[in-house]
Amino acid sequence: MENQKENDLFFVCSILEYIARKTKNKKKYIVEQIGKEKIKKIFDLAEIYHSENIEKVSDEIMKESNIKTGNYTLSLKEERPTFWEIGRVYQRLILKIDNNEETFIDNLYTVMTSWIILEIDHYESSLYFESPEYIYECYKAGKIL
Repeated sequence: MENQKENDLFFVCSILEYIARKTKNKKKYIVEQIGKEKIKKIFDLAEIYHSENIEKVSDEIMKESNIKTGNYTLSLKEERPTFWEIGRVYQRLILKIDNNEETFIDNLYTVMTSWIILEIDHYESSLYFESPEYIYECYKAGKIL
């Protein structure tokens, strides 16, 4: 059973994915633009934000963080996974790195600005379908194994 803070982490990962898709930006740009302090605030308020309209929450974050529209798109032959599904992939990787609430945001920031996010973004490669253990081992190794 997932505890509340793990669920809050899942929400933050998902909203970052949602904003990236909505603005056509890479996750690295999104987390750098928002910054750790604001991400921590989103994490702290995740239980409240989770019950609000995601469009409204994302618009507020985008405005406060001055996020501009980019041009990052992926060509897909098939339908891509939802932002919730990808948020879960990110959450599981962060929990594999360290399941300590105190390090969630630091690890989220590190993961979201790392090379592996671009690999997960290539949905046709199906890395996002792999087990959390495999994704974690790739992340640790710094390459796809």
